[in-house]
Amino acid sequence: MANKTGGGTIILATFLVGLMLSQMPLPQMAEWFRPEWVIMIMIYWAMALPERVGLGTAAVVGLGLDLIQGSPLGLNVISLLIICYLTLLLHKRLRMFPLVQQALMVMVLVGINQMLFNWAHSLMGTRGDSLLFLLPAVMSAFLWPWLFVILRGLRRTFRVA
Repeated sequence: MANKTGGGTIILATFLVGLMLSQMPLPQMAEWFRPEWVIMIMIYWAMALPERVGLGTAAVVGLGLDLIQGSPLGLNVISLLIICYLTLLLHKRLRMFPLVQQALMVMVLVGINQMLFNWAHSLMGTRGDSLLFLLPAVMSAFLWPWLFVILRGLRRTFRVA
């Protein structure tokens, strides 16, 4: 039997862990390689449970990420809404892909996020001309298979539906 009430707690807990991982201090050089944990978690839940995790969740999580990161208010909201919308459009197809193809799609989606952020920061004059801003997309794709297996295991263990 599915756990519809307790499932929200598991979903919320995974987003909180993602928020903590996104703020974990790293050495200066490693900052460029930080995966986009919150976006990957959003992609997983929107793909696995599109009826429970959608645009409303993306807006709330994005607002929380804006407040935690101190980024311009609404930037993470818009970014997560776009990523979540694209994931919801493709969720049936994404489910059928093997993990390697899913990882490539995660790289594209996180890359879109990174380009939005780079564009917004370049408008404010705070970013350089380097393509290093795309490294989190590569790292996110590399870590996607493991994150997918962990989140799927949590979803099945706690019967989140």
